[in-house]
Amino acid sequence: MRASLKHLTKGVAIYGAGDAAVSLINFLLLPVYVKFDILTPVDYGVLATLGSVEAFAKVLNRWGLDGAFMRYYHERAEGPARRQMASTILWFLVAADGLLLAGSLTGSGWLAARLRLDAGHLLALRVMLVNMFLVAFTFLPFHVMRLSDASVSYSAFTLARSSGTLVLRIVLVIGLRLGITGIYLADLLLTLALLPLLWPWVRPLISATFSTAELRRMLRFGLPRLPHGLAQQSLDSSPKLLLGQHVDTAGLGVYQNGTTLSTGIRFFTSAFETAWAPFYYATARQPDAKQVFSKMTTYSVAVLVLLAAGTAAVAHDVILVMLRPDYLAALPVVPTIAVGIALQGVYLVTSIGLNLTSRTEFYPVSTLTAAGVGFAIGLWLIPRYGVSGAAATVLVSYFTQAAVAFGFSQALYRVHYEVGRLARLIAAGVLAALAALWLPAMPPLAGLFVRGVTAVGVYLGLLWLTGFFRPTERAFLREIATRLRARRFGDGA
Repeated sequence: MRASLKHLTKGVAIYGAGDAAVSLINFLLLPVYVKFDILTPVDYGVLATLGSVEAFAKVLNRWGLDGAFMRYYHERAEGPARRQMASTILWFLVAADGLLLAGSLTGSGWLAARLRLDAGHLLALRVMLVNMFLVAFTFLPFHVMRLSDASVSYSAFTLARSSGTLVLRIVLVIGLRLGITGIYLADLLLTLALLPLLWPWVRPLISATFSTAELRRMLRFGLPRLPHGLAQQSLDSSPKLLLGQHVDTAGLGVYQNGTTLSTGIRFFTSAFETAWAPFYYATARQPDAKQVFSKMTTYSVAVLVLLAAGTAAVAHDVILVMLRPDYLAALPVVPTIAVGIALQGVYLVTSIGLNLTSRTEFYPVSTLTAAGVGFAIGLWLIPRYGVSGAAATVLVSYFTQAAVAFGFSQALYRVHYEVGRLARLIAAGVLAALAALWLPAMPPLAGLFVRGVTAVGVYLGLLWLTGFFRPTERAFLREIATRLRARRFGDGA
């Protein structure tokens, strides 16, 4: 069990180093953009709208074939069979996505008008659409890295991308003041630079081969994931689009920055999702696979609850440190979205039965149900409660998705989860957040530190006092603590 935990933890840490860095750039540039008036609340409202379109375009351009490639990669023998699969996917994407790009660029003026974007943002929309077309081809080399356990190379590329993002956005957005167009232009330039460097990873798999039978097989697995992916993106994007109909663009920008401040927890879920799929596909072959999945779920939820509790505890202080007092209208958004993202993490870890049994048709059922519930709730909440209603809509959507997918997964591949321990985690997280919030008022920077430390300390203390940690886990924690002390004080030199 410890070996499984170490393997997954290593994957999350290595993949997370790259994936988290990409999100971290946006997070760290936020106070620069806001405090120096480089981007206004109106600009962030436009970014929220364009980001919603980008999310849908990313899913459409992949056709669910990224999941199919990962699912069948190891089942295809190295050589002609694997080349046929990869080549078929590539040439289909060139043709299908090329048609999508031509159509979207032709209709971009009409789309901009429907989204209430002015003429000054039309170029940003078009640059984003071109970039999404090119980004669709990057999943092949990145998946090859993941499936061949080249996690260091994977993170090296994502770290290079994040470094390039930082440099280009400083030059284009802060230096040249190109605004929103500069943000998307930086993304496009980075994609153009990375594609030639990624090509060697996929070149051995590409030839002039194309198989209609292979394409049908891939699409049979992947297409059910397409409505699932679109509905998945709508869980975040639809509330923004609905909110844009009831508040001005500046109000939408306040909501957008509130969601950005909630993304600390997404650093973990993004890295976890990247490492989790290869891990459970490999673990499923072991005789104790279900026991391993149960334990990994407990540990994953422990991290998710801690991150959500910590985000809730420091929400007020982080707004004042990262933004300005006029953004305090986003205060309800930060903890609510954080809990929603935590529920998305629960969904990722407890819906593995759908992939392991190849019953991917249940993915769109669960996500479309969540999208439908969210849309219905949003129609009532958002006009009445504005940004708070939009955040609550996201939370309800993610809860519905996790619950429905969990039911399907358990029916197909039953795992006996540690219900009692999971309940203790949730209770400890709620009490830890409340304990931090009960502290007296203090300067924002001090509050950010003190409340954060308090939330972590109370959370771990309650788990220890209630006997959550089992003897082997306590020994493992003591081993980690010993190693940390050795590194801190030089005992291990």
